Amino acid sequence: MRQPRLAWAITGSGHYIEACLELVLTLKEVDLYISQAGEEVLKMYGIDLKKLSQTHAVYRDKARSAPPVGLFYKNYYHTFIMAPTTSNTIAKCVLGIADSLVTNLYAQAGKCRIPSIVYPCDIAPEMETTAPSGTFMVYPRKIELEATEKIRTFEYTTVVESVDELAEKINFRLNLLQG
Repeated sequence: MRQPRLAWAITGSGHYIEACLELVLTLKEVDLYISQAGEEVLKMYGIDLKKLSQTHAVYRDKARSAPPVGLFYKNYYHTFIMAPTTSNTIAKCVLGIADSLVTNLYAQAGKCRIPSIVYPCDIAPEMETTAPSGTFMVYPRKIELEATEKIRTFEYTTVVESVDELAEKINFRLNLLQG
């Protein structure tokens, strides 16, 4: 029987996306799920999706019913990661809206009691973020910060605030699974 894998979703956020992908490349047994906006952002950062697909299975948001979510019901994944995650995706998840590949994956992971690790792009009232041209300051609005706080309360969900913390939580999860 096949060992369960990590499912990793990339949304349309550029928030430390290069560092997140560097982390992905250090891991084995990871499948990538890319939203339509995620594809656009990868292009803006000069990240070649074809190159990623040489080392990882890549699923793109091309079907209305998000067929790959069925893999959660087959014990194919042990953990779901959304990193980086847009405020739009966070808001949809908080409201229970599952109308895209990524939001559907989050909903199904929760329904199957599969832990999710989420790295929102809006985590503090003032913060540094990345763009293709470099780093700059952003000031998330109250509504975005409230959604981030709300998703922290969801069962089977761990919210992280940095790529280092993301790596730490992933390693903790992998070590826990290895016994």
